[in-house]
Amino acid sequence: MRSITRRESIRVITSAGAALLGAPAILRGRFQLFGRQGPAYSARAVRLVEETVVIDMLNQFRFPDFAEKPPRSQKWMATTGSFVETDWELYRTSGIDVFGLGHGAGSYEEGIRYFADWNGFLAQYDQWFMRIDDDRDLERLAGSGRVGILLTFQGSDHFRSAQDIDTFFALGQRVSQLTYNYQNRLGSGFLETKDGGLSVFGGEVVARMNTVGMAVDLSHCGDRTTLDGIAASRKPVIFSHASARALAPDHARCKTDEMIRGMARTGGVMGIPFLRMMIRADEPVTIDHVIDHFDHVAKLVGIEHVGVGSDMDVVGNPNPVNGEPMRETPNWDRYRLHKDEKGRWMLTIRGLDHPRRMFDLTEGLIRRGYTDPHIRLVLGGNWRRVMGAIQGST
Repeated sequence: MRSITRRESIRVITSAGAALLGAPAILRGRFQLFGRQGPAYSARAVRLVEETVVIDMLNQFRFPDFAEKPPRSQKWMATTGSFVETDWELYRTSGIDVFGLGHGAGSYEEGIRYFADWNGFLAQYDQWFMRIDDDRDLERLAGSGRVGILLTFQGSDHFRSAQDIDTFFALGQRVSQLTYNYQNRLGSGFLETKDGGLSVFGGEVVARMNTVGMAVDLSHCGDRTTLDGIAASRKPVIFSHASARALAPDHARCKTDEMIRGMARTGGVMGIPFLRMMIRADEPVTIDHVIDHFDHVAKLVGIEHVGVGSDMDVVGNPNPVNGEPMRETPNWDRYRLHKDEKGRWMLTIRGLDHPRRMFDLTEGLIRRGYTDPHIRLVLGGNWRRVMGAIQGST
């Protein structure tokens, strides 16, 4: 089988001179992308990924690998010219066109520094990356050969007042999760002992986010805060990365059918994550179990309300590696983490734990019988629609 690049694959499929580029591969209908390593993907899956602006609404770009000193992801932000073409290659070939970063800042000052770092990075490497502010940027991104970066936060602790939302919107922030795991001034996270719901300040923040066109993300919010956030918003709300509690019973990080219906009534979208404990309570956990969550949301509220929010980085890591493990905090057992026979946490799912997992997801959707238009919606079309609606007139 001839190895072909991602861009060549479309020319192979569509060109009248395809025979010159490897007819045997076409006849078999499968292509081994980017070299001879890894699985072969169907021509249909390759075409769908290539023709769609693929959006992962929660993908933290690159987690630190502490075996490197310093970790390259930290060096990229601190040292001019440290991001090189071999680093870019991983993003170019991933199949992901837009990364929703989903960082978190504990204070206004941390938030300002984070946006300064990222805006500087994007300006320095504008031959490879571009900041995504609105649908016009997505139009420019398509076919440009660049990768889009959507500046988003998993938390809103950097908002000292509702007026700060204007500042961060001007800096490029387009999504803000109201809470992370615990209580803040806006509401309660799902690990909080008592969920008091959306606060008065939280209501002010939601209103201002609606006004400027910043998406209200309720992914980590507790149940009451989630429902209050849905009720308070005049614009669509999103779950950038959440799964269905109907398929993962007793997992407080997942959303109930009532919440999913409420999100959909606002016109919102729910991004399905690729972490095993949020997909199924018992082992084994496979890609097919992940597809079950796409199915559940689509059948419950419609295909227009489900997308991808992998909760990983480009490599397929859900957390920093080769450093200290995740720190257990109060009510940590609510995460329902799976463990192997040696007591180690098991987070990733085979087949969705590598840089080109969007091709594997697409193959799974094809196997499940999804049509091409519906797959395009899942891969990115739904996120484009909802972000456009959120940024539209009040």
